[in-house]
Amino acid sequence: ADTLLSLGDSVPAKIDNCKITVKNPLKDKKIFDVNSLPSNLFVSPGEKAPNRVGFSKYASYINTISIKEYGRPLVIAMSADLADSTNISGFAKMYDGEGDMGLFDKNKNPDSPLMPQGITEFANSGMLAGLATVNFNEDPYEEFNGFYGAMSTYGSFSYLKYGPIRLFSQIAQDSNLKVGKLIWVAGHSGPETAEDSRTHFGIFAPGVTQLFPDGHVINLHPWEHNEVAPALAAAMSTDVPIVALHLTRPPVIIPDRKALGMASYKEAAKGAYIIKDYDKSKPQEGVVIVRGTSSTNSLVSILPKIIKEGPNVKIVAAISWELFKIQNKEYRESVISENEWMDAMVITNGAIKLMHKWIANRTVEEYSMSPDFDNKWRTGGALDEIIAESKLDSESVWNGIIKFSLEREKRLEKLRISIPK
Repeated sequence: ADTLLSLGDSVPAKIDNCKITVKNPLKDKKIFDVNSLPSNLFVSPGEKAPNRVGFSKYASYINTISIKEYGRPLVIAMSADLADSTNISGFAKMYDGEGDMGLFDKNKNPDSPLMPQGITEFANSGMLAGLATVNFNEDPYEEFNGFYGAMSTYGSFSYLKYGPIRLFSQIAQDSNLKVGKLIWVAGHSGPETAEDSRTHFGIFAPGVTQLFPDGHVINLHPWEHNEVAPALAAAMSTDVPIVALHLTRPPVIIPDRKALGMASYKEAAKGAYIIKDYDKSKPQEGVVIVRGTSSTNSLVSILPKIIKEGPNVKIVAAISWELFKIQNKEYRESVISENEWMDAMVITNGAIKLMHKWIANRTVEEYSMSPDFDNKWRTGGALDEIIAESKLDSESVWNGIIKFSLEREKRLEKLRISIPK
């Protein structure tokens, strides 16, 4: 007994070289405050940038704040051989060009938050799921004080990470001990990864990020660079333990939202926003709900034509169903009112079934556009070729919207007939 007491007394109350202290960065509201995001996280209209670079900047921003003000990073990241191409390496880059911490090495570089890992996707997510359950808080039943985990792979390989993340979700639900968060990056997703062929671009596979109970995961689909930081900040400020961030590889031209009459990119934090509203002087012809980089980019490229000579449709950007649902009723109905859901179509760069929360009925699905429109796998090749093959090029999008508007009475009559007498 004396030996056990002696051993117990020898355990220090504080470990001097422990990076985690009572100063908890998770109490710092500005880290995840959408309205506090600095202007240099964003790029100007007319510039060309991929959304994954927007992720890198925000990753750098939050870890730099944590390192400078709290003495340690907030997020530990790993990504096999894709750390730079998926831009998760941003967690190891000091914000605003102040340096690069490189890869972690237990002897030479122990302070880096970027872990070197092999192509072992299941193991990678397992390690980070475990890391995010370790709570250093003095009272771990009250709040979490530890590391968040972030991992990335191709969207087509997202399913390889699912198992440990599913278990993490169950722990977050049932454990009395508070746990952290996981950022699950489905990178290089959609037909936008055309050059790597269909083995590597995800149209169906990213749907695995939806296989959780409602309220356990937030899926984010920012279509352009400037939407990433607001959407991710909004998701991270919730108490939802898993954030799945869907990103694409190619750059797109940042739109001049003010000139086009589009809502600010910061509205991505609300999960959905209006790209183009109805012309109140004309009869309304339905709602177009759009998600994904190539699909939205093609639509925005013809937006002036739609405004000038196209049908009188409302166009809504679908960034995150989960963020949209936590907005107040007034905002939600200002974007899409209850009776507009039936009078809608969807345009997406993923499989149509992955948009099921946005699709009110079979008629909406029938008029929607997606890469699996013919129930076949897409091929591979140049970006423009595969976007056209997916029927997501600007001409196809224009034709799809025209068909949707011209057949409005036919669509609505089909719905009326379907109602039992």
